[in-house]
Amino acid sequence: MEHQTEIILTVLGIAFVHGLVFYLVSRKPRTNIRGRHVLVTGGSSGIGLWAAAECVRLGANVTIVARNVKLLEKAKEQLLGYKTRQDQRIEYRSVDLAKSYESVESALKEIEQSSGQPIFMLVNCAGMAICGTVEDTTPEDARLLMDVNYFATFFSTRYVLAKMKAAKEGIIVITASQAALVGIYGYGAYAASKFALRGLAETIAMEAKNRGVTVTLALPADTDTPGFERENQSKPEETRIISGSGGLAKPEDVGRRIVHDALKGSFFSIMGLESWILSILCVGMAPWKGPVLCVLQFYLLGPLRMVGLLIQWNFQRIIKKCAKDREQRGGQN
Repeated sequence: MEHQTEIILTVLGIAFVHGLVFYLVSRKPRTNIRGRHVLVTGGSSGIGLWAAAECVRLGANVTIVARNVKLLEKAKEQLLGYKTRQDQRIEYRSVDLAKSYESVESALKEIEQSSGQPIFMLVNCAGMAICGTVEDTTPEDARLLMDVNYFATFFSTRYVLAKMKAAKEGIIVITASQAALVGIYGYGAYAASKFALRGLAETIAMEAKNRGVTVTLALPADTDTPGFERENQSKPEETRIISGSGGLAKPEDVGRRIVHDALKGSFFSIMGLESWILSILCVGMAPWKGPVLCVLQFYLLGPLRMVGLLIQWNFQRIIKKCAKDREQRGGQN
């Protein structure tokens, strides 16, 4: 009984600290993007669409980029309904962001020329997921995940970064996932592409901080998007059980949070207690973001490490049970 009480008190304490940190962080001043040019990749649906919607509500001139023209046209019609200024521009462009740097560079140059504005804020939301154990993932699928998740972000970011440094201002958002923090059964190739994005974000944060450019690494949990529906079609049973334990976020909530975290200059954009715990556990050499958060990380890493071990134990329990169930089904056939 005493042991259970200690666990409950620990969880309540962590939840209280999480709420305190959120309150303190939410008081940060926010960059004003009214009248500035924001480009959102993957902006035709899901998190990207709702991130674009929030930027429109805040008065920005927004360009959404994706491949599917029909979805882009539909998304533009939706975004027009959020306009707050008569002269506010909402545009779209069909671009294969993973094709080559040269093609992305050419497309983004044309976008800037036609809008008459440089890109002040880049929100990278283009991405996809293919699940499966490492041995079940084809080399072609692994390469595709790197192309769409990593290189599509790298190409767009590389183009705007030099311009932002020269202007001594700019905001870059790199949308990864919780798979950028911890490897999960069935997410091998996908997690590798997302870990690469975290490395990219941390490096740019170090390279560009003294030039007035901020970087935000978004770490959304499972979100109710068209991409998530496709992802579920290839998930092993173990992956479905493990990832399903965290619930399903709404894309409008995630998109809004990402934009506001980026405008406050936060390095991590997270949502929910589970994501917050993971960000503390995996903080490593992430950029400094104030003394309050740093002190909390220092004191919470030890206790949260125990929570992490319990989570890992539970994952292994699920994996063993699924393997046992498969063996029993195989014996009955």
